[in-house]
Amino acid sequence: MKNPASSVSRCLRAAAAVFFAALLTGGAQAADTSFRRFEERDFGRTADGQGVRLFTLRNAQGLVVKVMNYGATITELQVPDRQGQLTNVVLGSEQLEPYLKGHPAAASVIGRFANRIAKARFTLDGVEYKLAANHGANHIHGGNRSFSRVLWQAEQVPAGGGTVAVRFTYFSKDGEEGYPGNLTVSVTYTLTDENELRLDYEAKADQATVVNLTNHAYFNLAGHGDVLSQELWLTAERYTPADGELIPTGQLAPVQGTPLDFTKPTLIGARIEQLKPRPGGYDHNYVLQPQGRRPVRFARVTDPQSGRGLEVSTTQPGVQLYTANHFRSFVGVGGAKFGPHAGFCLETQHYPDSPNQPAFPSSVVRPDQPFASTTVFKFSAK
Repeated sequence: MKNPASSVSRCLRAAAAVFFAALLTGGAQAADTSFRRFEERDFGRTADGQGVRLFTLRNAQGLVVKVMNYGATITELQVPDRQGQLTNVVLGSEQLEPYLKGHPAAASVIGRFANRIAKARFTLDGVEYKLAANHGANHIHGGNRSFSRVLWQAEQVPAGGGTVAVRFTYFSKDGEEGYPGNLTVSVTYTLTDENELRLDYEAKADQATVVNLTNHAYFNLAGHGDVLSQELWLTAERYTPADGELIPTGQLAPVQGTPLDFTKPTLIGARIEQLKPRPGGYDHNYVLQPQGRRPVRFARVTDPQSGRGLEVSTTQPGVQLYTANHFRSFVGVGGAKFGPHAGFCLETQHYPDSPNQPAFPSSVVRPDQPFASTTVFKFSAK
């Protein structure tokens, strides 16, 4: 005869197992429901009434990226510190209006040619092209309108496990800002569960032209104040010296023995006073050693206060280090306040004035020679 107490005990254990299994399953479903990797919403309208969309990417580690299709611009990048607290680490704004008025630190895609072109002109295949002179006598960051002040087409990109992505596409017409050829440009932002934000750029032209694409994000790993106490390691052993207008002389010079040497981890502010009054801080193109299509790590920045770290890899031959030398006053996401040297830029790129410097890596794109590059920003905390 079976023991009644034993039967009751078995029933209670079975019921308990079902109960806790239901709790666990319900909890998992609730977590899955609340964790949305991709969201899209309205972000306002441009002066001519066109709608702007904002896209939010999330990963399993809590990192959040917000990107809008006006300028393919990163508006927020929320990264956890060593305590798991999220803080925005790019100098952005929570509303569209500051961007429409000329945001001083927009993390936008720059093109058709990032950085400077001397005398706002270049010659290609025997033809001289005159560009918009929007920085004194020179051309900078693609001209008066640039890719940073246009609406891009946007679409969610199917991604594999542990990733989420959005792609922005823009069609630049022949003659825009003086550049030859119709150009179709795309940039894909991919966020991974390894806390990597990957930017893949592509450009195709129907005739010979020049292309130099980058993102002009200003980073501040503390999320406030200046970046002078944040530590930078930069592998570059050479840079491109420039004249008083920051146009390269055509030479490559060693960083050793100069304030530009970050081959050993150094505080960004340790020697910045040596670069004043001109250019007022760091605003220099460093020479990198690309290895084809595989991004190569070239920089690491750490913030002792928060424990946040940032590693940057790229396929590009150069990077512009800029330290917000001319900032005065800026209020960012969540009311964070910033002044001079509020952020650092690591703008992966071809060298400035490449179209006029035959010894520099070529920035020419042809119908049978499209442009492609990749830059990866990897975040950590310890």
